[in-house]
Amino acid sequence: QVQLVESGGGLVQAGGSLTLSCTASGSIFRINDMGWYRQAPGKQRDLVARISSSTSTSYADSVKGRFTISRDNAKNMMYLQMNSLKPDDTAVYYCNADIRRSGTADSYNYWGQGTQVTVSS
Repeated sequence: QVQLVESGGGLVQAGGSLTLSCTASGSIFRINDMGWYRQAPGKQRDLVARISSSTSTSYADSVKGRFTISRDNAKNMMYLQMNSLKPDDTAVYYCNADIRRSGTADSYNYWGQGTQVTVSS
C-alpha cells in the first residue's frame, strides 16, 4: 500500500507564512510528478503547484511569486513554502502524486487526506 500524509497546516494572519509537507510511504518504487491542490468551501479542487521528478515546476497564476514547491526524492517528501498569505488562500490543501509501486510496472495516482490552511484578515 501507498500513503500520502500532509502536515503543516494551521491558522495564520494575512501576510504570514506556512510550510506544508507531504510524506509518501509504503511500497514505493518511484515517485513521478507530485503536486499540491487546494479546495475552498463550495469550490472545486484546483491545482496550486506541481513538480516533476526532475524538479521542473509549475504554479497557478494566483500563487506565482508567493509559493514555492520543492521535493526531497531521498526522503519521498514534498514541500510547499507559502509566503505573503492572503485570506483567499484559505482552503484544504491536498498532496497528490503519481507513484509506481514496488513490483509493478504501472503508476497510479494517489491523494493525501488534506490539511487545513486558514488565513485571517
